[in-house]
Amino acid sequence: MANAASSDPTVRRPRIFYGWFAIAKKEIAMNRRLLVLAVGMFALGTDSFVVAAVLPGISNAFGVSVGAAGQMASIYSITFALLSPPIAALAATIPRKRLLLCGGIIFVLANLGTVIAPTFGLALLSRIIAGVGAATFSPTATGAAVMLVRPEHRGFALSVVVAGLTVSTALGTPIGAVIGGLGDWRWTMGFVAALGALSVAGIAVFLSEVPLPPKVTLAKRLEPLVDGRVVLTLATTLIALSGIFTVYTYFAVVFDRTIGGNAAVLGCLLVLWGIGGTVSNLFGGRVVDVVGSRKVIVTILILLAVFSAVLPWIGSQLWIAAPVILIWGACSWGQLVPQQYRLVALAPSIAPILMGLNSACSYFGMSLGGVIGALGIRTVGAHYLGLIGAALAVLALIFAELANLRISASSFASQEIPNESKVV
Repeated sequence: MANAASSDPTVRRPRIFYGWFAIAKKEIAMNRRLLVLAVGMFALGTDSFVVAAVLPGISNAFGVSVGAAGQMASIYSITFALLSPPIAALAATIPRKRLLLCGGIIFVLANLGTVIAPTFGLALLSRIIAGVGAATFSPTATGAAVMLVRPEHRGFALSVVVAGLTVSTALGTPIGAVIGGLGDWRWTMGFVAALGALSVAGIAVFLSEVPLPPKVTLAKRLEPLVDGRVVLTLATTLIALSGIFTVYTYFAVVFDRTIGGNAAVLGCLLVLWGIGGTVSNLFGGRVVDVVGSRKVIVTILILLAVFSAVLPWIGSQLWIAAPVILIWGACSWGQLVPQQYRLVALAPSIAPILMGLNSACSYFGMSLGGVIGALGIRTVGAHYLGLIGAALAVLALIFAELANLRISASSFASQEIPNESKVV
């Protein structure tokens, strides 16, 4: 009777059903945790890009030039870039949830400080403090994402969290610009603070304690700076972002023939660019999990070079500029996840430190792109900045392949050593 009962499908079905239910429940919980981290990245990304949309209002409010007002964006990015690596290293033993909450709260309070700042100097100070909060949150969030999932799902986890950054360009920046247009630039910064508060609340409620990375010595923490594989990978990120933002920083003048002074057209094209990046991140993470990082990096950088190079000749026709901008946006953001995946694979035990270095290179690249673009406008003209972006994409591809050669060589050497020891 026992055997008959055990072979009865009606007996097994409840067990199977409850097994599937348990798996589904676990997946939903995991995705929820990743989503609250993505909301935080969305807030950080919106804070990075939305200032450019409200520069005239900031300029008028404080009686400074538009160029001076632009320093509110630059000083945030530079603080973010400089402090991400040391904070990730120094805070390696602090529980991840506590560190995320601290970074998020600092970010929210700093943006509220910007809202009420009575002088330009205090506004700049609040932007520096916001950069400290962002530098604490970002590498911790990406490092925590890979600790929440199995190794074979790391690409997907990173893509969900990084998607928050790309969605900010498609939704956060346009929404912030509209809020500023309907009211005041301070409302826009209040919107950013509200996004940060939403993430903090989500982390407090939904995120359990994240396992800490294994303890490492100070020497181990400094190893990435002398590891050729890491340095070449970080250089790829820096160069690629420089090329992308050489064009994106001056988007309105690069595509002025298409935009024709129409703010709605400009907004729609920016949304297309952000949508392309969001889609490529979400699907790119799955692809990286299947085929690995190298094929994705090489493919995306080649496409980035090609589509950047054609921008000067498609910028006058909306019907062709729109799809090209969509693909260009996909390639622009699609290289972030495989780059992070490559870094994590090199040294999972110090993933937060590597994520901090990669974030620093990303933001340095964005800032450098603005400088290169300004020089490019003086030399070749705004309409031809795509050619400079294409050249930098090719240079990034060269560095990516050099990194792959070093990675392959080290893997081969690690396999040879055990074999040699057996012969001896």
